[in-house]
Amino acid sequence: MIRGQVTLAHGNGGRLTRRLITEIFVPHLSNPALDVDTDAAAVRINGGELLMTTDSFTVQPLEFPGGDIGSLAVHGTVNDMAVAGGVPLYISLNVVIEEGFELARLERIAASLGNTARACGVAVVCGDTKVVPRGHGGGLYLSTTGVGYRVASSELGPQAIREGDAILISGPPGEHGTAVLLAREEFDLRAPVISDSASVLPLTQALADLPGLRFMRDPTRGGLATVAADIARITGRNVELDQSRIPTNVQVEAICDMLGFEMLHLACEGRVMAVIEAEQSRRALELWRQFPGGADAAIIGRVTALDDPRDSPMVVLRTAVGGERVLEELEHDPLPRIC
Repeated sequence: MIRGQVTLAHGNGGRLTRRLITEIFVPHLSNPALDVDTDAAAVRINGGELLMTTDSFTVQPLEFPGGDIGSLAVHGTVNDMAVAGGVPLYISLNVVIEEGFELARLERIAASLGNTARACGVAVVCGDTKVVPRGHGGGLYLSTTGVGYRVASSELGPQAIREGDAILISGPPGEHGTAVLLAREEFDLRAPVISDSASVLPLTQALADLPGLRFMRDPTRGGLATVAADIARITGRNVELDQSRIPTNVQVEAICDMLGFEMLHLACEGRVMAVIEAEQSRRALELWRQFPGGADAAIIGRVTALDDPRDSPMVVLRTAVGGERVLEELEHDPLPRIC
């Protein structure tokens, strides 16, 4: 019997989240469509294929520089579909509202959600609302399901990754996490950091037909470091990252230094990490840099073989001063309710 209790760290997207899923849910729900390490599942219906994804949003505060829980819900759903090589078409929306929530604020968030959906080319086609007693709901929670179709020329996933493949990021990490942190006003810090919350669909579609594309993911909870750790764990290979090549928002970096946070653990909501055959990596950069969301795209690392087959795979960060350190998977939760 599994013992213990759920903690906030079980929701951080890191090691405890993975254990929660693999030890509690997978043994009871396992099936071929679910048992893939991608952000959307392919399901067969009447000879055709659909992609489905689902997500929940509990961000606090509900409104922050660069977005709100409504726009975030759309971007998060669209992006999970996009990095799986798909195009989203429809979204379902479930809304849990706490008693006493201001109707004017609710309408403002609903308008933001609708405007974002239209801008992303998706339609909200069904939904549900629930109201919970005062003190039991955290203000407002949203839950979505996205439905779409695959456009990538091949199925993407970590199982396709090969030794020597290049790792790319479409822009500076950690801006969403930092923007939400500052909006909470808990540390008496001020900086003009705006969430990167945006649709990554233009970026993923730009690479959809590029030969050698292996894998894409949007580094949300747990950040870039957690995606790199997933790649290492699933493939059984090391991931080497070059700190000097990772694009950086200097204000995000400064805040992380002051608070002792690892910037690569902070959430993004408008970035893509991609693994691609090394020979195609420069072409991928050229394609990404044609879009505002990819202007700072960079090749930041590569997938390498283990030094000894008996070793455990790891993420190694080559620091700007020439050293190396192991970049661990996120354990605690410095910023709960970040998305």
